[in-house]
Amino acid sequence: MQIDDVDQRIIASLVADARASYSEIGERVSLSAPAVKRRVDRLRSAGVIRGFTAVVDPAAVGWTTEAFVELYCTGRTTPAQLTVATRRHPEVVGAYTVSGEADALVHLRAADIAHLEQALERLRAEPFVTSTRSMIVLSRLVDSPNIVPAPH
Repeated sequence: MQIDDVDQRIIASLVADARASYSEIGERVSLSAPAVKRRVDRLRSAGVIRGFTAVVDPAAVGWTTEAFVELYCTGRTTPAQLTVATRRHPEVVGAYTVSGEADALVHLRAADIAHLEQALERLRAEPFVTSTRSMIVLSRLVDSPNIVPAPH
């Protein structure tokens, strides 16, 4: 699918405020509301826009402790196995296969250190995990989950 400059600007508008109306976005990109809706529908059906969601501040719900955990796994552990296993743990907010010594990197969030330790122990109990290495986050310096490339 070809994404033009107008599509890029519509995507950027939605990333900035997913609740913006088609009319508001149309004003920003010089299109009518129905034209914006057609483009958004096309972007959604093509899978460019995968959905709309609320972004919740973890501290507001009491999950103020986070860590990145390197997982070291048995030799034949697949990405599919990692996906299934990490989705079983509500504290996992991200999981990635990576290059380097570790097999995967898991991002955990928890209410406190005791909760983080419990989550980590449950993750370590997965049958394919041979060892882990954890790094607790002290402060967030940049937090931009929806970065959109600038239009060309």
